[in-house]
Amino acid sequence: FLLLQNYPNPFNPTTKINFQLTMFNFVSLKVYDILGNEIESLINENISAGSYSIEWNASNYSSGVYFYKLETGSFTDVKRMMLLK
Repeated sequence: FLLLQNYPNPFNPTTKINFQLTMFNFVSLKVYDILGNEIESLINENISAGSYSIEWNASNYSSGVYFYKLETGSFTDVKRMMLLK
């Protein structure tokens, strides 16, 4: 499994989050604010192996640092991103 850095970073107001799965698995991709509060769930379902790109539109959020977390059965990774308005 692989979670890549979002692009562009910093961004305004949309960014792409790319990840790769090596096998069919349940995937959760969530966005958190700087305090660790979950603000959006982008994916929460079973997904086949492959490469994926998810676009996040943050136009309803204020400038600042956000985190996105990818979780599968045996893999967890977190990356940081910055929204500049």
